[in-house]
Amino acid sequence: MSRIAPPLNPPVRILMGPGPSDIHPRVLAAMAKGTVGHLDPYYLQIMDGLQEMLRGLFRTKNPMTFAVSATGSAGMEAAVVNLVEPADSMLVCVNGVFGARMADVAVRAGAEVMQVARPWGEVFTPDDLQDALAKAKPKVVGIVMAETSTGAWQPLEEISQLVRDSGAMLLVDAVTSLGGVPVEVDEWGIDAIYSGSQKCLSCPPGLAPVSFSPRAVEAVMNRKRKVQSWYLDITMLANYWGTDRVYHHTAPINMSYALYEALRLVHEEGLEACFARHMLNHRALRAGLAALGIEYAAQEGHQLPMLNAVRIPAGVNDAKARKALLERFGIEIGGGLGDFKGKVWRIGLMGHASRATNVLVFLAALESLLAEQGHKFDHGASIAAANEVYAK
Repeated sequence: MSRIAPPLNPPVRILMGPGPSDIHPRVLAAMAKGTVGHLDPYYLQIMDGLQEMLRGLFRTKNPMTFAVSATGSAGMEAAVVNLVEPADSMLVCVNGVFGARMADVAVRAGAEVMQVARPWGEVFTPDDLQDALAKAKPKVVGIVMAETSTGAWQPLEEISQLVRDSGAMLLVDAVTSLGGVPVEVDEWGIDAIYSGSQKCLSCPPGLAPVSFSPRAVEAVMNRKRKVQSWYLDITMLANYWGTDRVYHHTAPINMSYALYEALRLVHEEGLEACFARHMLNHRALRAGLAALGIEYAAQEGHQLPMLNAVRIPAGVNDAKARKALLERFGIEIGGGLGDFKGKVWRIGLMGHASRATNVLVFLAALESLLAEQGHKFDHGASIAAANEVYAK
């Protein structure tokens, strides 16, 4: 007889890493609602509501806006494999892990990929792309708006205009930015964009919001070959998410409930208030870390409010500190990836986790652990500095 695994009893954590983020109780409650069929009239209403709220969050009128039934990485793949065919030229901006991942996906789709690189933690300017655009004459330009591996916040307005003037389509990774900072799909002329449910939307991982402009949809419809992926082919997904509701796959019903409620929470708070909350808690955390002598890894003036990548103080053991945070205080933060491995902590203040309580508890715990490892600072200084930001 097979052994029965032990019952579920997950520990209580404060999720302040690069994702997933803390889940709002209302979202968890929504997941427990009764399941209906994926073509049930009630579920079709949920799909309509999801699309409407996603358009509001993306700030777009794109009809082709929906949630891919998979994680954010599938959102990336959906965007790439629909827009590029074998031998198409694609220019990808790489300044961290996720720009490199986009380039890898494009190569696997058969594209002729040219990369433009910046050092980790830095962002791109239009000047960085001028020569590459002229040389590659790309069909698609891919760029990461919020590079989760470095905490860098990429401005898009001028680059978007440059890409559009070149005749290319702009593809944007908004996995970490959506719901934490403004994302202006229509105003910035973005042709395709993808995100994930588990970051600033405070929903469990498992859905990938995407949006395609009419120009991008036209390009997909005029392909010479079928889309490489059957599951992610938006020409078929359009029939499921559109008015025809033609069966394509069995959607994750209860995850859709969760995202539906998560989006309701964002819109109830109001987008501007939501963005301001993320920024305030970022400023308080930054002040507290500065009091401990901890510096940010991303380029000055381009640091994400929801993903704080900071340099580990000299002499502090990375793994030991993160392990103690988790085991003794129940706080999860992320370590560095790639070029930043062992050099950077990634502290998330995303969605429901972006709260003053979390900032202050984290700083208190961090002070305790840094003192144990011999790091010199004024005890209590980080909390006082954070509280000063909140007081103002």
